[in-house]
Amino acid sequence: METGVSVKTAVMPPEAAGWRLDRALAATLPTLSRERLKALISAGHVTQGDTLVRDPATKIRGGETFAVAIPDPRPAHNVAQDIALEIAFEDEHLIVVDKPAGLVVHPAAGNLDGTLVNALLHHCAGSLSGIGGVERPGIVHRIDKDTSGLMIAAKTDRAHVGLAAQFAKHTIDRRYKAIVAGRPMPAAGRIENWIGRSTTNRKKMAVLSEGHGKRAVTHYRTVTPLDGAAMVECRLETGRTHQVRVHMASIGHPLLGDPVYARARPERRELLARLGFERQALHAAVLGFIHPITSQALSFESDIPQDMQHLFNELVI
Repeated sequence: METGVSVKTAVMPPEAAGWRLDRALAATLPTLSRERLKALISAGHVTQGDTLVRDPATKIRGGETFAVAIPDPRPAHNVAQDIALEIAFEDEHLIVVDKPAGLVVHPAAGNLDGTLVNALLHHCAGSLSGIGGVERPGIVHRIDKDTSGLMIAAKTDRAHVGLAAQFAKHTIDRRYKAIVAGRPMPAAGRIENWIGRSTTNRKKMAVLSEGHGKRAVTHYRTVTPLDGAAMVECRLETGRTHQVRVHMASIGHPLLGDPVYARARPERRELLARLGFERQALHAAVLGFIHPITSQALSFESDIPQDMQHLFNELVI
């Protein structure tokens, strides 16, 4: 075997007769996405016996054997770092992490390291098959730096594509716990509008007129009435940047501690300062999805972290 290349053998099942080669290989090699296989075929990495096959649309008869040469993933640009992670679930295809508040998800200007991606590169060393040929975790959704809770990342190209499709179809069960100012009336409801970049402050998101920004839908319900506040659960039908924060603020109930979308009363600011609570009171508490490879229904729950629990306890009637 060539150095830096692994070879997978794929025997075409009889039912694949008439299928395109890329489709048949994707069904036979579940860790590789169809798009990745198209690229490998076009690049000359697939053979049938001694014959090179370069056309992804080649029709299959059924029963043939193909060899797929897969170059080792290129190292990620980001550096692997030994950062402690709380793992809710992990297999060879994906990983579910309970992210602490304060941890940035993806390296960007101002946060080039010390991120969840850096931590995953270290934790998953040797088990990442490569997303698009690069050894990296597949980030299919994000949580704000100062929001805690459950996040999923793909380890393989095929898992990444499958999860991204579920997010695009809004079939992922995502429920957040939030502590908001005041008590929503009605106690439960549905918020639907359009969210996009604020026209007056580019660092903020805002509710815009219909047709501008992206459609956003949040279902909320009051879990516990509190002293001048409430614990609510927000179920996301869509997943827009700052969606829960913007939506709850839009109905007059911003998240406590939110430095962008809330203006706390002096006594509330004193409480937050006394507790050292310096973030929006938001936690990704439930994450449910269909495993993109095994088709198993998975669901995970995470208790609110200690800082939110302390705030909740101070507000209990």
